[in-house]
Amino acid sequence: MTDKWFNEKFEKRNLLSYSRKRLDENNFTNKLFRRFSITNWLIILNLLVYILIVALKITGISEEKLLIIFGLQAQSFFNGAYWTLLTSMFTHIWLPHLFFNMISLFFIGNVSEKIIGRKKILWFYIISGLFAGLFYSILSFYFGNTELGAKLFVNSETYSVGASGAIFGIAGLLAILTPKMKVYLIAGPIIALIIQSFIHGIIKESSLLSLLDFLIMVYIFFSIFSMFSFNSRIRNLSIPLAMPFWILPIVAIVPLVVIGLFVNLPIGNTAHFGGLIAGIVYGKYLKNKYKNKTEIISKKFS
Repeated sequence: MTDKWFNEKFEKRNLLSYSRKRLDENNFTNKLFRRFSITNWLIILNLLVYILIVALKITGISEEKLLIIFGLQAQSFFNGAYWTLLTSMFTHIWLPHLFFNMISLFFIGNVSEKIIGRKKILWFYIISGLFAGLFYSILSFYFGNTELGAKLFVNSETYSVGASGAIFGIAGLLAILTPKMKVYLIAGPIIALIIQSFIHGIIKESSLLSLLDFLIMVYIFFSIFSMFSFNSRIRNLSIPLAMPFWILPIVAIVPLVVIGLFVNLPIGNTAHFGGLIAGIVYGKYLKNKYKNKTEIISKKFS
C-alpha cells in the first residue's frame, strides 16, 4: 500500500510543471538554455543590445540620444531615470569597449560560474552591476560637481555605460575565493587609452585624431587576440602582467584613479570600485558560510 502511494505521489505527471521541464531532456527550451553557460548567455545579451544600438544609429538616432535613453547619468537618475541603472549595464556604444569587456567576462565569468553555479552567478552579476551603478551615481551626484570631484567621482552630467561594474564584481569575488590564482592583466590597451586621452587633451582639433583613434582601436583588438598566440614575442606586444588574482583589482583601479587626476580618462573608476565592493562582500559571505568548500577551492586554484 505504501509503495503504491509513493509511486503515485512521485509519478512524473504529478510533479510541478517546472520540475517536469527540468526532467525532460528532450525539452527544446531546456536544451537550448543549457547549451551555453549563464556567462555566455550574458555575453550574447550584451552583443544583441550592441546590435540594437548600431541599428538605431543607422536609423538616424544620434549617439547623444542613445546615451540619454540607455546610459546612466547621475543627474538623470536622481530625476527619475531609474531604468538606466539596468540598461547601462548591457549597453556599449563603442565596439572596442564591448570587445574588451566581453573577453574579460568570458574568462573570469565562466570560472566563477563553475565555482558558485549558474543561478548564483546570474543574480550576483545583476546585483553587483546595479550596486556599481548606484555607487557611481551617488558619488557623482553629491561629490562630482567640483574640479577635483569631477576627476575623482565623475561629473554628474557625464554618462556611463558598460558591463565593467558587474565584471569588477566578479573580479572581487574571485579575489576572495581564489586569491592566489595566477592571472594576466593586459596592460597594453589601458596604456593606449591613456595615451589617446592625453593627446586628445593637448590637440583639440586635427585630422590626425581620427587616424589616431583608428590605430588605437586596431591595437586594442590586436592586443586581445595576441594573448591566444603561441609566439611569446607577439603576446608581449599586449604587455601582459602576471599576478595573483587578489592584486588584479587593485592594479586595475588605483593607477587609473591617480592618472585620472591629470588626464581625462573615459573610465568609470567609481563604478569599478562599487562592483569590487559587492564582489568582496559576497566573497566574504560565501567564505564564512561554506568555510570548508571555499578553502578547498582556494587551494585548488593556488
